[in-house]
Amino acid sequence: MASLSSKTILITICSLFSVLSIASAASDEEQTRPFKRVYAFGDSFTDTGNTKNANGPSGFGHVSNPPYGKTFFNHSTNRYCDGRLVIDFVAESLSLPYLTPFLHRKGNDTFGVNFAVAGSTAINHLFFVRNNLSLDVTPQSIQTQILWFNRYLESQACQGVESGCKDFNGTLFWFGEIGVNDYAYTLGSSVPGDTIRKLAISSVSRAIQAVLEKGAKYLVVQGLPPTGCLTLAMYLASPDDRDDIGCVKSANNQTYTHNLALQAKLVELRKQYPQSVIVYADYWNAYRTIIKNPNKYGFTEVFNACCGSGEPPYGFSVFTTCGMPNATACSTPSQYINWDGVHLTEAMYKVVSNMFLQGNLTQPPFNFLLEKKERQG
Repeated sequence: MASLSSKTILITICSLFSVLSIASAASDEEQTRPFKRVYAFGDSFTDTGNTKNANGPSGFGHVSNPPYGKTFFNHSTNRYCDGRLVIDFVAESLSLPYLTPFLHRKGNDTFGVNFAVAGSTAINHLFFVRNNLSLDVTPQSIQTQILWFNRYLESQACQGVESGCKDFNGTLFWFGEIGVNDYAYTLGSSVPGDTIRKLAISSVSRAIQAVLEKGAKYLVVQGLPPTGCLTLAMYLASPDDRDDIGCVKSANNQTYTHNLALQAKLVELRKQYPQSVIVYADYWNAYRTIIKNPNKYGFTEVFNACCGSGEPPYGFSVFTTCGMPNATACSTPSQYINWDGVHLTEAMYKVVSNMFLQGNLTQPPFNFLLEKKERQG
């Protein structure tokens, strides 16, 4: 047999070192990741594509059309945004891929799953049916998402705390904002706002408790944003109904009260599950901080929607919303807070996520959660 040339040997050695270096780099990255996976829940503010296959209203189909996704993905990903959401920036900060929607996972779920679905409510859909609240045409609720989560765990080959997917030491649970739709679907009805708040907080609390009972150690729970600052609320409300930052006062008061009740419930859950870290992400104050000084964050349009139709100051019409024929999109979404009148731009989500992950608008700070995770391994 002919002997190998020195050149061939050198090439072989170099190739081997290259493969080992790549493997080592991948191993190092995995070791430096604070979390191995993320499980997310919520509504359209967190949905990364479940709305496409969810058994919901055909009226949501416009999100599959351009210009959704134009800023980052260059095509629609069925996110209600021109690009990335808060949960996408969370994944990036943890050096993880974007979360796969539960209804589209096809085995691609190594780093977590997103169970959030647009239009979802905190209260079970049957409540709205029984009260003839026809605005709620989305059958999914946070309890539906917990059922999906349970079904997902049952489908996994690894069973038992000691062997994989039910060992949540390396898992972050992210509960995106949910509950805005509950209030929206009861507008003009005889159902009191206090009833909606109590039922919504109770339902969200049960969902959080469900994952805590399964052994969840690290959780982030987002509060509601000041819904009175969304373009749709501004468009519909009386000009006399305004607060100190120019948003709809009645809607913001409702949201504020809801968030107080949610925070009180989280205090109870922290006492009940002292082994877990439960972080509250203060969407209310993050949004208000930006509204008070929009230029500091690069925003020139506070209430005007980037995508839709209609004249300033709102650029919105309920008859021609973003993604529908005759709707148009602005050329500079990064200068806008509102994307389509109901949802926010990628630029806004990025600022908010930075306030959560690197700022002081979570209680306790997100860094505290990371440090606790590092200490516990």
